[in-house]
Amino acid sequence: MPVNDPKELFVQLLSGLRQGTERSTKIYQEISKVAENPDIKEALESRAFISEKVLATLDQCFKLIGEQPVKVNSQFQEVFIEDFRRELAEIQNPTARHLFILAKATHLAHLRIAEYVALVAAADITGHYGVGVLLESCLADKLAFVERTRRLIRNVIETKVAKKIGERVAA
Repeated sequence: MPVNDPKELFVQLLSGLRQGTERSTKIYQEISKVAENPDIKEALESRAFISEKVLATLDQCFKLIGEQPVKVNSQFQEVFIEDFRRELAEIQNPTARHLFILAKATHLAHLRIAEYVALVAAADITGHYGVGVLLESCLADKLAFVERTRRLIRNVIETKVAKKIGERVAA
């Protein structure tokens, strides 16, 4: 699709973000199903729930700019989930599986964060400051998820280390 001005680029980027968020919701749901750790499972299910709310916010962005989403290439997300499934199937250790799941969830969130940063700037360039506010609220949500995931990773590691120390003390 040829892009002739900043608004067309904004619509294209926003469409990609919306389509990616929709797919991410499904990815988080799928990842949560294979998570064995209840804390990780709950965090990913919560992320999927929040992603549903983000979709409504993105729809409001389109409403405010008077546009409809356009079709964009979503090949990246398809490759991401295929690679995730394949790589996860090869990991046998439960702790390694937990860390891998959290790492992939963080990876996906960071990609979205980059999109939000660019779209907030694009909203300002195109004069859609209300849309910028909505996008920044979604960005804050992603940043909170990354921080919570970082804490979960630390918790998984601390639990594993404490278990090893306990085994050494008992021996």
